[in-house]
Amino acid sequence: MTESFRRDGEYEQYANPYQGAQQHASSPVNPEWPPPPAQPPAPQPVTVEPGTTVWPGQQQAAYATPADGGDGNGNGGGTALLTATPAEPAAPKKRTRGPLALLAAVAIVAAAIGGGTAYGIQELTGNDTVTSSSTSTNVIPSSAKGTVSGVAKAVSPSIVEINATLSSGSSTGSGVIITSGGEIITNNHVISGASSIKVSTSDGKEYTAKVVGIDSAKDLALIKLENASGLTPATLGNSDGVQVGDQVVAIGSPEGLTGTVTSGIVSALDRDVTVSTDESQSQGGQGGGSGQWPFEFGGQEFNGDTGSSTTTYKALQTDASLNPGNSGGALIDMNGNIVGINSAMYSAADSTSSSSAGSVGLGFAIPINTVKADLAKLRAGGSDS
Repeated sequence: MTESFRRDGEYEQYANPYQGAQQHASSPVNPEWPPPPAQPPAPQPVTVEPGTTVWPGQQQAAYATPADGGDGNGNGGGTALLTATPAEPAAPKKRTRGPLALLAAVAIVAAAIGGGTAYGIQELTGNDTVTSSSTSTNVIPSSAKGTVSGVAKAVSPSIVEINATLSSGSSTGSGVIITSGGEIITNNHVISGASSIKVSTSDGKEYTAKVVGIDSAKDLALIKLENASGLTPATLGNSDGVQVGDQVVAIGSPEGLTGTVTSGIVSALDRDVTVSTDESQSQGGQGGGSGQWPFEFGGQEFNGDTGSSTTTYKALQTDASLNPGNSGGALIDMNGNIVGINSAMYSAADSTSSSSAGSVGLGFAIPINTVKADLAKLRAGGSDS
């Protein structure tokens, strides 16, 4: 029902709603008015809004006070005011725990973990898990992305120096840590015929290593450090994505100079490089004898006689400086992914003099996809067939 208001001066003759003539029961009444209360309401006024006072009564009805001109019988002061039913208090909102909350929590955890995600997964799944990527992932901090120094700082802990004792001398080369438990990829010609193998990590620790498997046809070998754990494995990238002109970094131990870093570009792809598989050719090949690993390219032999037993593989060519001792080390893209295992270098010096031997910008690396495809075979002991 609508609310009506009295005009000023109306019904002033009544001082209270119970003075004046009493309305007869049979008198006609406005059907919109509710019946008067049997007794005056209890004196408990409730202020509804400024300037208006109502008296709560039975059946949620309130009647105008004398100040409003009512007579107490429903005849004055206009239409009765209805007291609104108190609203139920709103139920407290529950915090969403659905997909949005879950995603937010995952994002926070991921941000906290940051660059340690791959290593954490590896630790959970075991020490023999290789960190590998089908695409080039960025393992370099954003502040150092695309810099040689950033690559060197991130990847150097994953590169080792290898010293093999041979029957006729010694061999020095490099290797790449691929698991935190101490699995290392290197060239077969670095450890071929070794009676013992010592490995030095970038922090100066030394380990004894055993040969797990070899594949002389690809000039690859897998060795395992004894009693090693918590090492920093490298991330194996995708050599199929490498293009001519891409900038690369090489890390190894040329001439026993541990942790040497050089840089250059990828000069060519799919070079057919032929190397010796004869054990006698490899003995003294890195750091002894001629100081160079013999290989053949384009029908010509370099750095010595390759012998009668050889193998040929497709290689990445780079002008990053490689020298004796770089063999088995890493060729790395600017995101910190290993894209090749350095294996051969051309030297202008003849095989009888190592004093003037050195890099002239013609180096070769085994594509890392070849390594990844061969890893199961190497872990099973390898084969020369």
